[in-house]
Amino acid sequence: MKLTIQPWGPGEAIPYDLLLLADPSKEMVDDYVARGRGYGAYTNGEVAGEYVLIDTHPKTVEIVNIAVREDLQGRGIGKMLVESAIEEARRLGAHAVEIGTANSSFLQLKLYQRCGFRIVGVDAGFFIRHYEEVLYEEGIQVQDMIRLRLDLNKE
Repeated sequence: MKLTIQPWGPGEAIPYDLLLLADPSKEMVDDYVARGRGYGAYTNGEVAGEYVLIDTHPKTVEIVNIAVREDLQGRGIGKMLVESAIEEARRLGAHAVEIGTANSSFLQLKLYQRCGFRIVGVDAGFFIRHYEEVLYEEGIQVQDMIRLRLDLNKE
């Protein structure tokens, strides 16, 4: 599958359908989209996926949202997006890339670790504190944020 990944253009529609797949809070999505850099993945002229980067600590970039269109999942697009985000972080001069996911997001945890990220912590109760609705994934309550980091200087 040929995939083109590029920054969102000025005036380009924000792909909320994808952003909300990864984060059900439109309020939180609006906050980090306004502060971050959005990138779209396109195949055959259609949006296939996206990711959003924000600067967090000095020389650290965080992937705060990453999603693949549901009908295209399982084709390696997520891995291509993560690898693109890592390369973009390098281009921006970052020394590290961080990402967080839910305690119940087993496929994402597997993907991120395969891409070189290491678990560095758990933000216990993150989803309980920051989301009004109780969230479930695969029959497990979403409660804790698993924090992962990739040190770009050690690769």
